[in-house]
Amino acid sequence: MVITHNLGYPRIGARRELKFALEAYWRGQSSQADLLATGADLRARHWADQAALGLVPVGDFSYYDQVLDMSFTLGNLPERVQGFQGAELDNYFRVARGRSAAVAEAACCGGAHAEKHGDGGVAAGEMTKWFDTNYHYIVPEFTAQTRFALNPERLLAQLAEARAQGVKAKPVIVGPVTYLALGKAKDGAEKLALLEQLLPVYAQLLDRLAAEGVEWVQIDEPLLVTELDADWRHAFNTAYHHLKICKPKLLLATYFGQLKDNAHLAANLPVAGLHVDAINGREDVLPLLGLLPAHKVLSLGVVNGRNIWKTDLAATLDWLEPLAERLGDRLWLAPSCSLLHVPVDLASEERLDANVRSWLAFARQKLDELAVLARAINEGRDAVAQELATNQAALAARRASPRVHNPAVKAAVARIDAQLGLRESAYAQRAAKQAALLKLPAFPTTTIGSFPQTSEIRQARSEFKAGRLDAAGYQRAMHAEIERSVREQETLGLDVLVHGEAERNDMVEYFGEQLEGYAFSQFGWVQSYGSRCVKPPILFGDISRPQPMTVAWTTFAQSLTSKPMKGMLTGPVTILNWSFVRDDQPRAASCKQLALAIRDEVLDLERAGVRVIQIDEAALREGLPLRRADWKTYLDWAIECFRITANGVRDETQIHTHMCYSEFNDIIASIADMDADVITIETSRSDMELLDAFNDFKYPNQIGPGVYDIHSPNIPTQQHIVGLMKKAAERIPPERLWVNPDCGLKTRNWHEVIPALEQMVAAAKTLRNEVATAA
Repeated sequence: MVITHNLGYPRIGARRELKFALEAYWRGQSSQADLLATGADLRARHWADQAALGLVPVGDFSYYDQVLDMSFTLGNLPERVQGFQGAELDNYFRVARGRSAAVAEAACCGGAHAEKHGDGGVAAGEMTKWFDTNYHYIVPEFTAQTRFALNPERLLAQLAEARAQGVKAKPVIVGPVTYLALGKAKDGAEKLALLEQLLPVYAQLLDRLAAEGVEWVQIDEPLLVTELDADWRHAFNTAYHHLKICKPKLLLATYFGQLKDNAHLAANLPVAGLHVDAINGREDVLPLLGLLPAHKVLSLGVVNGRNIWKTDLAATLDWLEPLAERLGDRLWLAPSCSLLHVPVDLASEERLDANVRSWLAFARQKLDELAVLARAINEGRDAVAQELATNQAALAARRASPRVHNPAVKAAVARIDAQLGLRESAYAQRAAKQAALLKLPAFPTTTIGSFPQTSEIRQARSEFKAGRLDAAGYQRAMHAEIERSVREQETLGLDVLVHGEAERNDMVEYFGEQLEGYAFSQFGWVQSYGSRCVKPPILFGDISRPQPMTVAWTTFAQSLTSKPMKGMLTGPVTILNWSFVRDDQPRAASCKQLALAIRDEVLDLERAGVRVIQIDEAALREGLPLRRADWKTYLDWAIECFRITANGVRDETQIHTHMCYSEFNDIIASIADMDADVITIETSRSDMELLDAFNDFKYPNQIGPGVYDIHSPNIPTQQHIVGLMKKAAERIPPERLWVNPDCGLKTRNWHEVIPALEQMVAAAKTLRNEVATAA
């Protein structure tokens, strides 16, 4: 009998209950007991959703991030928070976001180890993308003095809850080798040198779980789908030969890609079972059958845990049934990865187009698909004949739908040539013309685009969508918010302004709503980090732009000021990577369709008199294949798509782009190939480490290293910002530096934003004075 299990479940709740509970606690409007009660309720509901599985994950629930959870489980806390005397959960949030709840911080912060940032908080942990997803994790920090000490209480408490509910529990932990690889050495320490002292703590954890009667533990090692050198391969062998004496059976979980040359290593590690991603790595499966020892379980991820399209059940069974005959009860079925990356429940989507809805499966529906596949294998296809027929009808309707295919769009893509991606002149000539037109000071200041999404903005948007506010009333409300943003920026003394994006619900969804080929869910929320949730639009068909999307809002904002106003757009690669993308054509083809659509918007902005246009490509790096050998193919079409979008403008029009929360050093040459006049990047949490790329690579254009960490409520000081910019000036000529936050400000409040930007503008003035004095 084939066994079903799950690698992880969405933790935010079908109505984002965790988000709202977290934010209420952080504001000091609810107690820690209230937050913990919400967490317990969500866990109970999610375990109930998974009750039909053979094994249910426990420990996948987190109040912020599973990697940060593992750091606390291992006792690996940054030195700056080790003197905290309050509740552990508050210290946890201090690492995640620089501070916890207002009440908790007032009572407990400011210990001897606190690293002050102007208002009593500490430096938040660095944040970056989880492999090639849009999920962000808090980077573990290591030094030569790092010591580990087991703290299993969070996991044991959740295990006890699950047992009380009758859950067939399978604890989930991040594996030791992946944990070390994900971290960052702060003082040049060798990460692998820490493995020897880390492994005994993992062994203690496994022994504690065994003492609780746990039979199986899922230990996640997605690092195995990346390229590994000899040292990291050796680390895997060392780790699992050390842990093989522990009593629980280990299910080693890999996902997001193919094992390829790591297949032999993975198959022969001394664990009881191996999970492989059979969506992205189906080519691994047949070779693995000849490599796996006869006693070892093979878990196959046969339902896509990262996209929302229905599984072709009949085709999957055609492939699975021979494997089931060969493996018998050694075959387990699961989603390809944790369902953290998809929305919770399609049943909530009452407003979604009925045809598109019939093509989709969210987390709960994916578990239903898993159950159908298992029953078909265990009992025969006749036992699920109706489910298979319904599935095939939906797939056939999608393939035949005229809404999916637009011949005119495909013809436009076929006409793309190299000239479409070229600027009129080289950067040096453009820069001179732009400087003459814009007349900006040294160290010009700007923001990344968005300003706080106030309760008034959200209410007006809600009233408009519900039909209780007409279009004219909505426009008046948004104009008032735009005017507020412009006036605040003028008062602050910023040099290049933005309209604040009051009218935008999300930087991708807003554009998708105005493009043909997209559909939108009502409750299709996915966690990006902490309490930040996004609702990716559903790219189901060929893309076109029926009409301008941003021109009216931007030109209204420009009419309010004599200062330059940036037009704000999301780039094609980011729209692609932050959408649920159709799986019936190559991603590059969809991206080129998006590039042509956004290019039309760029040219309309220029015709309307907008002289600075920012095209955000925040997600450029996260689309990189996990193996470096595959990078060039992706970067070639991704950079081409940006250039198609951006490079139809005149020399005098200044093109900006923005990227955030990723490591860029290893693709800096490709970023330079984008040929944007100005690039803004996140550097505040990494203390300008991301600028190390410029030590060897002479980046030719202008750059704004983000100096205000907008994902933390901490207010940066003028001195702190000046120090960061001076570090940047060691690598980049000062005349090519901008001063800006590291990301948009929509998630912050005005009472945080204004003092932070005051400090930023003051820092820019200090830098100008120092340059003038030196001259």
